[in-house]
Amino acid sequence: MKQQLGQIAILVRDYDEAIEYYTQKLGFELIEDTHISDVKRWVRVSPPGSSCQLLLAKAADELQRNQVGFQAGGRVFLFLYTDDFYRDYHNYTAKGVEFIREPSEEAFGTVSVFKDLYGNLWDFIERK
Repeated sequence: MKQQLGQIAILVRDYDEAIEYYTQKLGFELIEDTHISDVKRWVRVSPPGSSCQLLLAKAADELQRNQVGFQAGGRVFLFLYTDDFYRDYHNYTAKGVEFIREPSEEAFGTVSVFKDLYGNLWDFIERK
């Protein structure tokens, strides 16, 4: 059996601000932005060349709004791999991406942690 992750839903406050952050700050591609209704859209973004995508899911009620930025209970939620850590790290910091952990060399590669616009934590990694 062959399986793979296709997309991961991430709660957002607003579609347009999320699209702007992921495409302008992180350099992701906007894969799809389909209007389903007056309040719901099907929005997918992805790093260039990645087979896994983020589905930007606008929080629909108070419970969901309270979880925006806290889907993993304050732990690292997502892992973004790169082929050139310092190229992308310097590019991201120049664009205002907030890193909360300085880069370090670990047995598995170079890593740092950043917050996205909602506070979700991401490991940013160049694997060895």
